[in-house]
Amino acid sequence: MGNSGSAVKVCTDHQGGINWLSLSPDGQRLLTGSEDGTARLWSTADSQCHGHFRGHESYITFCHLENEAAFTCSADHTIRKWDVVTGQCLAIYRGHTSIVNRILVAKDYLFSGSYDRTARCWSVDKEKQIQEFRGHRNCVLTLAHYSSRDVLEEEEEEEEEEEKVSRDLLVTGSTDCTVKVWWVSSGRCYQTLLGHTGAVLCLILDAPNRELFSGSTDYTIRTWNIVTGEQLKVFKEHQGSVICLELVNRHLYSGSADRTVKCWFVDTGERIQTYKAHKHSVSTLKYHAGILFTGSGDACARAFNSRSGVLQKIFRGHKFIINCIQIHNELLYTASHDGTLRIWDIRGICKRNKRRLKKERSVQGRSSQKGSLSRLFNNKVGCMVQQENRE
Repeated sequence: MGNSGSAVKVCTDHQGGINWLSLSPDGQRLLTGSEDGTARLWSTADSQCHGHFRGHESYITFCHLENEAAFTCSADHTIRKWDVVTGQCLAIYRGHTSIVNRILVAKDYLFSGSYDRTARCWSVDKEKQIQEFRGHRNCVLTLAHYSSRDVLEEEEEEEEEEEKVSRDLLVTGSTDCTVKVWWVSSGRCYQTLLGHTGAVLCLILDAPNRELFSGSTDYTIRTWNIVTGEQLKVFKEHQGSVICLELVNRHLYSGSADRTVKCWFVDTGERIQTYKAHKHSVSTLKYHAGILFTGSGDACARAFNSRSGVLQKIFRGHKFIINCIQIHNELLYTASHDGTLRIWDIRGICKRNKRRLKKERSVQGRSSQKGSLSRLFNNKVGCMVQQENRE
């Protein structure tokens, strides 16, 4: 395992903890939302702050960055849209009656979840609420979105004639222990997924496979069929709340308050790896090029070989919990409750891992070739024996 080294850069512009970090789709900018009530825009080219968004009357809980616009939500009950070039506030979305803790932008929709027990849908281009989703008995913590076109066959779509105008669906996870699926056009609840006995903290959607994964304070992850609402599997090995999820190539990574990350093979439900070494809850994780990066309540980020589980590097320097991480151009960005954004060079780790993967593939290739020759030889011997028996 390499030494921790030091960050390439430490950005200290915020006057309060950073609650979230978002990367633009084109990778050119980062957005941070802070306890100081402001958001800041950073260039990934020079790591400089190029925008300071001020206007919220309380702390920012979450933020989302598109290429041309930024979105922030706050404990002041509002959501704001910002111009990334001028820093001007373009829209204020009002309607929630408590803290807005999560937003999601999809197509022309802006979705929000709040402590007021509702989720809402807004027009991105207008300060107008399109729909309200009411039915949870407690706060809405997490959101996901998909279209029925992604998951339903034509004959199944015909059964939902009422919703033909818009096939968009919103998924909400709540502290009332349920996950709900809603038709966006009508606000009608399509499914209520029952099974968790604790708050639902995180959701991951795999629409092509019709699957939804939910992590909870009941220590479990559950897999659901998002068409039928059927619970497919329950992953039970964690000993603490499941805080974050990442899905990569049918492998599910789960970070927990039990100080571990676990990797599961989705198709069988088998737990195939456990990543240890954290001294506090795992608050965030990100998979990149065969490496699993984690952020923890112990103020450290870590890099693990995703296959072997071996800890490759510890990134030390933060003072408090790391709330979010992003990766771009082999740089690791970590945002912490200590108010700093730290940037780390991960080229060395990525290069070593690529060499290791190349070597493993080469060994596997030779092994496979030997296996093929062995099978060919055995088949020939078998044929000869069968021929002799016949004679």
